[in-house]
Amino acid sequence: MLEKLFENTLWSTRFIVVLAVIFGLVGAVILFAVASIDIISTAKYVFITYTTGAHPDKFHEDVVGGIIGAVDLYLIGIVMLIFSFGVYELFISDIDAAKCEEETENKILAIDSLDQLKDKISKVIVMVLVVGFFQKVGYTKYEGALDLFYLALSITAVAVGLYFLSKVGKKH
Repeated sequence: MLEKLFENTLWSTRFIVVLAVIFGLVGAVILFAVASIDIISTAKYVFITYTTGAHPDKFHEDVVGGIIGAVDLYLIGIVMLIFSFGVYELFISDIDAAKCEEETENKILAIDSLDQLKDKISKVIVMVLVVGFFQKVGYTKYEGALDLFYLALSITAVAVGLYFLSKVGKKH
């Protein structure tokens, strides 16, 4: 009897992950809101620049950097969503609404194992790093041919990495 009570209590502690799910969703909403505000701010900057006829230094770099920064935040928000859905499905229950739509929709948020959750999150995190890399490339000053060679090598390395990342988890 004591063993059964202990096991039931132990099994019920899995519901503590609801905190991670709730705060993961809150984090995702905050990231989406901040990214959207960044896009609106960038659009306002572009509008004011073109209506006043001014053309500040590094205007294009600032615009592209602002938009890429917002994409970065959106991707991190997606990581939080995938994490929240995955943890909920793994520890609490399948999401019934998602199961009804699975027949017609894609299964990007369907998580069946901890490894699958880890793979999906890691792929999005790599995309965040790639977007961050290209954001930094936009602000870099290139002094000579060697700098451009390093840029070409780094872009090639990113492309090769993304190619191999796309092969991970696919069945042959």
